[in-house]
Amino acid sequence: MKIAICDDCREDALRLSGFLKGHDIRIYPSSAQLLADIQQNQLRFDLYLLDIFIEDDMDGIELARCLREWDAQAVFCFVSTSDAFYREAYDLYAIQYLIKPVRQPQMQELLERVAQRAAKEREQVLTFKQRGQAGRIPYREILYISSREHTLSIVCRNGVVQECKGKLDELGKKLDGRIFFRCHQSFLVNLCQMDRMEGNEFVADGHRIPVSRRYYSQAKLRYQEILFEEVD
Repeated sequence: MKIAICDDCREDALRLSGFLKGHDIRIYPSSAQLLADIQQNQLRFDLYLLDIFIEDDMDGIELARCLREWDAQAVFCFVSTSDAFYREAYDLYAIQYLIKPVRQPQMQELLERVAQRAAKEREQVLTFKQRGQAGRIPYREILYISSREHTLSIVCRNGVVQECKGKLDELGKKLDGRIFFRCHQSFLVNLCQMDRMEGNEFVADGHRIPVSRRYYSQAKLRYQEILFEEVD
């Protein structure tokens, strides 16, 4: 597993890295250095361990926001001497929030959670057929699916739209109902990929997906459940 540790306290950073033997670790003493390495060298990490109180132009929360814009699938764990930023961590879908000093069992539990999440994402794919050809799209890449005149449009985070023939009802039965939700007669959304819910719309990567009155209450409830699951 590739892991980035961003902490301006070298002693704390080395303590964390000591729990991560066998993994590919990179330590960054500042937010600027981590961002520069990612942007200039196109790096991606499986896990980011971010100290919140970094003595830099950008603290750990702001760093996470920037990383999220650069890598929508980034997996964060905040490490702090205080639990005062739990709400911000929740809003950024942090996988965990650890209080210093971190212990080996906590780190092992975190690594297991990240590994389980990665395995689950690898296993979950949408399969479809178009003109006799089979296709596969990982759940994590799908934002939503729309239907119009028996044509399904699978809209992905990378800007790709894959079209195939079919009915939304039938496709919905093939998908994991804990992740995909029918929010409108013509739309199925991937709740795990929604950035937020604004009024009667979901917002994701610049897309706005309508939520009809019929589905609104259940959509709001399911989305809140997904958010709590992300930081549980």
